[in-house]
Amino acid sequence: MNKSAENTLRYAWLVVALLCPVALLNYLDRQMLAAMKFSVMHDIPSIGSEANWGQMLGQFKWVYAFLSPVGGYIADRFSRRFTICGSLLVWSFVTWLTGHVTTYNDLLWARSMMGVSEAFYIPAALALIADYHAGPTRSRAVGFHQMAIYAGVIVGGFSGYVADSPDLGWRSAFDVCGIFGMLYAFPLVYFLRDKPQTAEAADPRRDSVRASFAELLTNASFILLVLYFTLPALAGWVVRDWMPAILKQQFQIGQGKAGVSATLYWQSAAIVGAVLGGWLADRWMRRNQRGRIYVSAIGMSLIIPAMFGVGNAGTLGMAVSFLMLFGLGWGFFDCNNMPILCQIVRPELRATGYGIMNLVSISCGGFADWGFGALRDAHVPLNVIFSAFASTALISVVLVLLIRPRDTEKAA
Repeated sequence: MNKSAENTLRYAWLVVALLCPVALLNYLDRQMLAAMKFSVMHDIPSIGSEANWGQMLGQFKWVYAFLSPVGGYIADRFSRRFTICGSLLVWSFVTWLTGHVTTYNDLLWARSMMGVSEAFYIPAALALIADYHAGPTRSRAVGFHQMAIYAGVIVGGFSGYVADSPDLGWRSAFDVCGIFGMLYAFPLVYFLRDKPQTAEAADPRRDSVRASFAELLTNASFILLVLYFTLPALAGWVVRDWMPAILKQQFQIGQGKAGVSATLYWQSAAIVGAVLGGWLADRWMRRNQRGRIYVSAIGMSLIIPAMFGVGNAGTLGMAVSFLMLFGLGWGFFDCNNMPILCQIVRPELRATGYGIMNLVSISCGGFADWGFGALRDAHVPLNVIFSAFASTALISVVLVLLIRPRDTEKAA
């Protein structure tokens, strides 16, 4: 490898390292609210019911989902770097603002603004990583970025202890995270760089809004990937947003222990899954262009028994064990979604494509949050709900195996 190639590869990994703290904050700011649910509901009595709490969680997702394709298109059309840094700055301000709400309506507005600001980050960040990491390192690079997301969920799980502390409280956690994010945005914009585009890729006539969306929505493999990306997310969002409350109520444990039990173990398993799944996918790709698809399908196959197990667990230890199996499968799945997208759409549409995936997936995730709250109010058994999630994961395995990859790098 010559000196220029070494420098390029070194900066490619620096991009991942610079984005990891942002990814951590992106999910920490979301997870804290789930882990501190009982303290927030006690402090803001106008929330009232489980269904209202679910609606608030869904509100964030619906706004986030609707604007994800917009954020993706802006990142593709203009600058991934400024899209990322602007998103971080605004959502960190909203995080700080969340710590100062006093009514349910205030909380709804704050979560809506959080959805607006965070919608621009993930499509731009994953597309930038894919720009710098070609086939040999792409799944691993995305996997490392996703590891930071899992770490954010883990740290967020400990926030239940912060909420329970009389000297701290739930509001202080939002203050600290918001201030840190706003400060980090300034060095990030200095060190982060967009990868230069070719003259053809930068042609505005080629990537108009209408042409971009038409090209994506007439791509059969892309539609399959959108569906594959969406169905497991129904379970994923409920596990993230509701599991602390589920464990607290099912096993009569404290809010702090429930938050940690609901996040630490399965997210740690997801970190292992992302590392192992990324490494395995990159190696399998050397022999078969469907390598990433096969690894992702293996991960989805682990999620199926995990969902059945979580719904039927009789002890906290059993529930945590099945959550760890879920996390391992989720890591395999999560680190390969953008790399599979890179195999079916050209580079100039990757952020837009991922934005559309987010639109469909997180919209449905919002309904899953709301629906889960309503089902809990109606006393529907957990094993029935999670068995339905396992069925959707089974369908997903079939969908991903139908995807047909092509050489998009050469086409570009």
